[in-house]
Amino acid sequence: MRVHRFCLPPPPASHCSWPLHGRVDLSMMNCELLSTCSALGYLEGDTYHREPDCLESVKDLIRYLRHEDETRDVRQQLGAAQILQSDLLPILTQHRQDKPLFDAVIRLMVNLTQPALLCFGSVPKEPSLRHHFLQVLAYLQAYKEAFANEKAFGVLSETLYELLQLGWEERQEEDNLLIERVLLLVRNILHVPADLDQEKRIDDDASVHDRLLWAVHLSGLDDLLLFLASSTAEQQWSLHVLEIISLMFRDQNPEQLAGVGQGRLAQEQSRDVAELAALRQREMEEKRARALQRGNRHSRFGGSYIVQGLKSIGERDLIFHKGLHNLRNYSSDLGKQPQRVPTRRQAARELSVQRRSALNVRLFLRDFCLEFLENCYNRLMGLVKDNLLREKAQQHDETYYMWALAFFMAFNRAASFRPGLVSETLSVRTFHFIEQNLTGYYEMMLTDRKEAASWACRMHLALKAYQELLATVNEMDMSPDEAVRESSRIIKNNIFYVMEYRELFLALFRKFDERCQSRSLLRDLVETTHLFLKMLERFCRTRGNLVVQNKQKKRKKKNKPIAFDNVPPSPGQREAMWPSLAEQLQCYTQDPELSLEFMIPFDAASEVPVEEQRAEAMVQIQDFLLAGQAPQALTLLRSAREVWPERDVFGFQGIFPEEELQLLKQIFCAPLPRQQGPEDQGAEEEEEEEEEEEELQVVLVLEKEFNFLDYLKRFANSTVLRAYVLLLRNYWQNSAHTNHCVVKMLHRLAHDLKMEALLFQLSLFCLFNRLLSDPAAGAYKELVTFAKYILGKFFALAAVNQKAFVELLFWKNTSVVREMTEGYGSLDGGSSSRKPAWSLEEEAQLQELYLAHKDVEGQDVVDTIMAHLKTAPRTRNQVIHHLVRLGLAGSVRDFQRKGSNIVLWTEDQELELRRLFEEFQDSDDILGHIMKNVTAKRSRARIVDKLLALGLVAKRQQLYKKRQKKLVPLSLPNGAESLKDFCQEDLEEENLTEEESEENEEKEEESKEKQTSQGSSVLLTENLGQSLHQGGFSTPLLWLQNCLFQVADDREEDGCSQAVPLVPLTEENEEAMENEQFQQLLCKIGLRPPASGQETFWRIPAKLSPTQLRRAAASLSQLEEEEKVQPRLDPEVPGEQGLQEEHQKKDQAQALRALLPAWKKKAGLVFPAVISEEGTAGEKEQLKLAPKKRQLLDSDEEQEGDEGRSKATELEAPGIQKKKRFQIEDEDESD
Repeated sequence: MRVHRFCLPPPPASHCSWPLHGRVDLSMMNCELLSTCSALGYLEGDTYHREPDCLESVKDLIRYLRHEDETRDVRQQLGAAQILQSDLLPILTQHRQDKPLFDAVIRLMVNLTQPALLCFGSVPKEPSLRHHFLQVLAYLQAYKEAFANEKAFGVLSETLYELLQLGWEERQEEDNLLIERVLLLVRNILHVPADLDQEKRIDDDASVHDRLLWAVHLSGLDDLLLFLASSTAEQQWSLHVLEIISLMFRDQNPEQLAGVGQGRLAQEQSRDVAELAALRQREMEEKRARALQRGNRHSRFGGSYIVQGLKSIGERDLIFHKGLHNLRNYSSDLGKQPQRVPTRRQAARELSVQRRSALNVRLFLRDFCLEFLENCYNRLMGLVKDNLLREKAQQHDETYYMWALAFFMAFNRAASFRPGLVSETLSVRTFHFIEQNLTGYYEMMLTDRKEAASWACRMHLALKAYQELLATVNEMDMSPDEAVRESSRIIKNNIFYVMEYRELFLALFRKFDERCQSRSLLRDLVETTHLFLKMLERFCRTRGNLVVQNKQKKRKKKNKPIAFDNVPPSPGQREAMWPSLAEQLQCYTQDPELSLEFMIPFDAASEVPVEEQRAEAMVQIQDFLLAGQAPQALTLLRSAREVWPERDVFGFQGIFPEEELQLLKQIFCAPLPRQQGPEDQGAEEEEEEEEEEEELQVVLVLEKEFNFLDYLKRFANSTVLRAYVLLLRNYWQNSAHTNHCVVKMLHRLAHDLKMEALLFQLSLFCLFNRLLSDPAAGAYKELVTFAKYILGKFFALAAVNQKAFVELLFWKNTSVVREMTEGYGSLDGGSSSRKPAWSLEEEAQLQELYLAHKDVEGQDVVDTIMAHLKTAPRTRNQVIHHLVRLGLAGSVRDFQRKGSNIVLWTEDQELELRRLFEEFQDSDDILGHIMKNVTAKRSRARIVDKLLALGLVAKRQQLYKKRQKKLVPLSLPNGAESLKDFCQEDLEEENLTEEESEENEEKEEESKEKQTSQGSSVLLTENLGQSLHQGGFSTPLLWLQNCLFQVADDREEDGCSQAVPLVPLTEENEEAMENEQFQQLLCKIGLRPPASGQETFWRIPAKLSPTQLRRAAASLSQLEEEEKVQPRLDPEVPGEQGLQEEHQKKDQAQALRALLPAWKKKAGLVFPAVISEEGTAGEKEQLKLAPKKRQLLDSDEEQEGDEGRSKATELEAPGIQKKKRFQIEDEDESD
């Protein structure tokens, strides 16, 4: 099991009562344990003499440790007896040749050095158990000091070297166990925390941990660790090696370590000089102040003074019994006992303390880092991350990965920046991995309050890794290599685009809690935010405009049951309402495009019986009709018909539109029984229920142009400011860079956003006062300048707004800041959140306007009131709610806008509509041209309804857009119009959305005058097929035809479709698939070419229905028949088309008769006839089982033509059913 030093806070220091460095009294030990320890052997001088039962005694000790109690009594007794120092270490170093004894001693030492956190699970809260915990921790520190010699690590290093020399075929299972135990023993020793109170070591002095690291270096164990990290055959030890390396460098600073041996850097020297100057300046100022306070002549009497204006405990003025020079430091809290802060409210303590080790240790660690980066980092980090993603590691092992990422990338950046050495962790995937873990730790810290401190420690590690990733990317921007700068630009483009990376810092600031999050975490958060904002601002400045991802929550309203008045309409009223409903229903029954989504009338999980649900569905249909919602009523009727087909309650399958309309009329006029709702609810509760709307939040991912100032406004929050002020309180302890980051953010908010009033807070002003009175204020010039700037702005505002002094007591938001600067009440007119109060005059005017206009027909009473209301601007909802509150209206629903009010047409508008219709009635898109040129902008449906009402068109189908397909030249020209481009255009047309397709159609209509008359697409297909027949491709064409028929049969049987590849199995078919003319034919009949780099074969798209596939296959056989009957048609002679049209129809009928026996069992199948060149390209022959979007052309002339053609066809092919012509509206269907 692996213990994580990053997870748990250290226990408080305590004195131990047991002796640590002397033999424990033998009478205090268990007799069996004492006899077992005596049987191990004895030390004579430097030689250890083992007893004959030494091996059995070691095994007995292991058995005792296995059965110890919760206080770890056996472990404590062995630690007090110093068994490891006096017996186990001499056995390890002097009796290494005895392999069974050596293995047993290693096992025992691994158990004894096990971390205290693993022994007790966590830091105990009970005082007795906490004492035992600290006792075990003290013994572990003694073990660590005993291991700080070269002999012990020399034996471990030699043993590990011999085992690693064995190949995988020679290595046994016990060898792998011994390797793991040696690594665990080294891990346990390095994991023991240092006792700072006992060591009392200063920087550059050798601590116990330093001596341990030096012993590791002298024994050569560090080289073995590098070998394990770089060897591909030892991948199983990667996590152990990474854990040991992290424990070796836990007290080191990567920037300081990188500069060892190179002399002191200029930056480090200047920083030390500035700190020394600040300390000296503070000392000199304090000395000068004391000199000024001291009088020239000593007075034996200090004197007593009355301080006017400062009250004592009573009502009298305060009496001060000390010298006047001490009055500045007077406080009412002097002499009082400070209030004790509860433990749960105390600030979190710092877990890690960085210190400088001895110079030789730092040189050794620097060389180790350089070699590790050169040979091991990329391979080891990739392997560890793979284990983490595959969940092969233990819980929280990702903390070691994040520590190694932050440490070694910082070392690489400070030593000699080479991005190639850390390329494994320098990617967008690494950013995503760190961000996911950081967000997970943040959420667990908020939910798991008992372990909030542990989750905060892990979150701090993730934040450090994220900070170092940003710093490395920022360093890449300054690289002289253009490729490195381009890689940095790509990474920044990705992380700035995604919303989660930008929102991360705001979330961390909003939930910052100093009780579980340390001050160092806040410092790193502020510095990381400063770096992120600096990079983002520079990136926006260089790019000009930046498009980023934005997620919005769309509020989707649920359909609520429709409520009516208590008195239902009478039969006479319903008869009067029916004609308008019938007109709407007739439009929707004849136009499938206007139908709504499927409505669910049945709830299988409901406890309501099925019969009652069926009756409720009938009542709901009637409610929709009464409310004038004809589409909803029709959709619910059809849905109920599918759910309850028995007894034809909602009509039978295949019902005609006229019968469906009659059924809806019967439901509308029928006196259906209704459930009576409770009538004892008050009017106020009804109003609240009417205002409430059940909402579903749907996250929509959109794109928008990024504005840096808008993003910066998100930080103008009191919670964020509190965190910054908290860090600024210890400005004398912060580094110069940390203070700069704090001041820069406050300056952005105050100066860039013009929100100086946001910083007008008393606690911040007290901090400014302490800063300005600090003797060493000269060392904080940036802070002093900013403090004077904010104070100047405040006093300038206080001269105008006397309430600014009161506002100092509160943290403010942006709206309060605006009121402070622009005047109180300035937001009432522009903000909808603050509703201005209604005065008596306004209420009287509102009542007068309502009574005057409430009975006027043809106008909306609320709109009229808002137009004539001479008060402050009011919204429609405010007017409606106040009318209800005054009792002038019974409910908010009385003022709902109705459709009749919205679509009123004036006489001039009707004349304009007639004129536009007559002007564009011969164009291909009548409705589109009318909508572009009409003055009063209305929806498409309103214009269609008005055209029908005026009698300008008889059916909606006459307004449909006449579509023409783009003409393609018969022969592929050289140059740009290659076959690949030709097929690519078809693919792009398939993937267009409806809006894009309409735009493309408009472009095609604009450019159709420039296109030459080269024949229709059908003519191109015929010519291609004929030329392929003449070229010897008859067999591939037959194979293609059979494939199309087979796929059509499969899709009709299975009911589902997916893209099917065309795999040529013969050499002849392969040659045909590589032929450009054959590929052009495949594109023309709707097949899809292989995607570049992903697919190999052409595919039959999933959107092609079985009917379309059979039509395409029939056209191929039709071409074969035409090749035998008539010569090739020359498209360059347009006059011959009219002469050969009748012969062509007869020949096609013969081809259909020849193909009929194979598929005459397919009911309703009609093969396509010839599409006339004189008609529009959208008029194609289609069958009853056609695609979803189709419109039947009902003009009398076309029906007569169809009847004549169908009669001719029936005479020649009696098995073929009667055909109808359909206009197909092309629409992409999702595969």
